[in-house]
Amino acid sequence: MARTKLTQQGDYEFHLSLFVQPRDVNYAGHLSNDALISLVGTARALMLHDMGLSEMDLGDGRTGIVMTDLVVNYRGEAFMFDELLLETHVGDFTRTSFRMFHRATKESGLVALVETGLVAFDYASRRVVPVPAPFIKAVAARKALSAS
Repeated sequence: MARTKLTQQGDYEFHLSLFVQPRDVNYAGHLSNDALISLVGTARALMLHDMGLSEMDLGDGRTGIVMTDLVVNYRGEAFMFDELLLETHVGDFTRTSFRMFHRATKESGLVALVETGLVAFDYASRRVVPVPAPFIKAVAARKALSAS
């Protein structure tokens, strides 16, 4: 199977600094796969919260998200108590979906690139729906804020 190679984005609108905790390391002593995905989930939830949104409400009171795919490229190791900078960019919008691009770095360099595909989902009707306009506007405002 061919390796999926992710590339860094030009801009990341959201930045979260955190430390690798003892629970985040595996038997080899470095950041585990599941912990990295959990940290990315934390970054996503905090970014949405910072914009007044949530994973269950993208601004219209009824539309949430469902992750459809996930790709991780490891570029380095992180160890217990390393400070990580998790950066997030939202883009590649379609009528019903978008992608979140994450970059994890530490002082010595790049640790991982993570890309997730998300669809807008109405949990009441259990259907994929269009991405709500309030979410698109909130992302655009966040991009404008980070550009200034």
